[in-house]
Amino acid sequence: MAASGPIVIIGAGMAAYSLAREFRKLDKSTALTIVTGDEGAAYAKPMLSNALALGKGAQQLVSSNAGQMAAQLDATVLTRTQVRAIDSAAHTIATDGGSIAYGKLVLALGAQPIRLALGGDAAAEVLSVNHIDDYALLRERLARVPGQARVAILGAGLIGCEFADDLVAAGHAVTLIDPNPRPLAALAAPSLSDGLAQAWQAHPVTLKLGTTASAVHRAGGALLVTLADGSAVTADIVLSAVGLRPALALAQAAQLATRRGIVIDAYGQTSAADVYALGDCAEYSTADGGAVLPYVAPMLTAARAIAATLAGTPVPIELKTDAVIVKTPSYKLALAPPAPGSSGAWVDESDGQRVIARFVDADGVVCGFGLSHHTPALRQALLAELGRPRPA
Repeated sequence: MAASGPIVIIGAGMAAYSLAREFRKLDKSTALTIVTGDEGAAYAKPMLSNALALGKGAQQLVSSNAGQMAAQLDATVLTRTQVRAIDSAAHTIATDGGSIAYGKLVLALGAQPIRLALGGDAAAEVLSVNHIDDYALLRERLARVPGQARVAILGAGLIGCEFADDLVAAGHAVTLIDPNPRPLAALAAPSLSDGLAQAWQAHPVTLKLGTTASAVHRAGGALLVTLADGSAVTADIVLSAVGLRPALALAQAAQLATRRGIVIDAYGQTSAADVYALGDCAEYSTADGGAVLPYVAPMLTAARAIAATLAGTPVPIELKTDAVIVKTPSYKLALAPPAPGSSGAWVDESDGQRVIARFVDADGVVCGFGLSHHTPALRQALLAELGRPRPA
């Protein structure tokens, strides 16, 4: 059954194009319009944090340009077009190119890098990489440095650690700065965080943990990062990787329900009829209430379900726990952390080759895990243990 009225998607990232592809598998004829503020190129965003070591420039990451995507999807792709407002009652969006009517609207707005309140005359020089244009700028800055560049990374979470590993593999030196006592502290068991830190001892990686950056100053041809503990780090480039914040402004202005993300129900619909959301901007309905899930697997699951719903067959988004594969070839990790605030303890085992860490609650039930040197079979076996008593 065809969708009722044109489908309009705001955004042209992985979530938007994944949804559009899934929708076109089910509905070949309904008008489809994709509106984006950038050039509309299709690329795999996860590649941004491991493309340097592969020697890939920004344009090499692009799989299709906007024109090619429009042809593939039989869609209209409006590039460099800003959406100013959503009128959910009138079923229209206002753009700087005019008003667009929709039958169903999908918000695939993504997330924006969190910017630290840094002092200093070079605070504006701090980079964040959340888009292919940001990656192009990073490569441009690296190219200006003769030989090995010194890169200070603010944040030793998932993205910060992936960029650190990629930069050192590409021949640069990295200093990771984080308030936690270990890298990946929010996701990984201490044993696995320590394993990554030990693996980095063979590389030009310096860890400055238990502190934060307070200012960035120009120091001759370099940058001086002043830290809260009184020390300082000299760098050629400062990269912020302290996290992402769902893009909520457009939804909030339209009076859609938001918490950490745009609140959606089991079918991906927001608090407004015929308006859906997915990807980094969405707050998914979960057994624990709601969660922002900035990972590929839940986005693809949501894309398939919402596409079916838009095409006339309502399908709930059935999220499944999956391990996050950390792109750190120096120490390969797969992590399925427990829900934030979970009480329990990490229990480690090692077979001499890999470390397996299980997070076990007071009743002995496995609530999360992490492992090094992982294999698909072992990941699946550990996923099957979740919610069950720890194996003897």
